[in-house]
Parts: sequence; structure tokens; C-alpha cells
Amino acid sequence: MNDIPDMQDCIDACTNCHQACLQTALTHCLQMGGRHVAPDHFRLMMDCATICEASANLQLSGSPYSRQLCALCAEICHACALSCLELDGMEECARACEACEHTCRAMAA
Repeated sequence: MNDIPDMQDCIDACTNCHQACLQTALTHCLQMGGRHVAPDHFRLMMDCATICEASANLQLSGSPYSRQLCALCAEICHACALSCLELDGMEECARACEACEHTCRAMAA
């Protein structure tokens, strides 16, 4: 199977993004308050963490739906990265989202 290395890259990026969004939301954002915990931003971070975890899980299981979920994951990661870049101290999370978006778009293609 030619796409195994690419799939492993995507699984790794999804796992990293899941961790980055969850950890950043529950530590940095909650400590910062204000716009960092605005419902739209905070919910987006939690959605991103959730879909990244689900995307990695579906790829690991060989699900025939993983490509479709990767497409949605890429969209949510893109939105989350943009949201994070508007706030202080969110660069690492935004980079994780951008990397996941890139690999998920490749997997969905």
C-alpha cells in the first residue's frame, strides 16, 4: 500500500493537533480568560480536538469513511488555526492545526 507513510503522517498530525488543541484550551485559554474563552473560539478548539482524535481513530481502524472525515477535519483545523492566530500565545496550537489541515487535505484527495 503506497499511502501508508502518508497515512501515518496524517495520523501523527491529527494526534498532535488533538493534544495541542485540548491542552491549550484547558490550560492557556482558561488561564488567559477574555477572548481566549469566548464561546465561538473555545468551542472551535474543542471541536478541533474532537475531530482530530476521531480522524486518527478512523485511519487507524482502516475505516472506509476516513477520507471523508479527513476532509471535514481539514476544514475545522483551518478555522481553528485562523481563530488561534487572532489571540496571544496561540502560535503552537495554530501550527499544529495547519499541519493537520495539510495532511488531512492530502488524505482526502
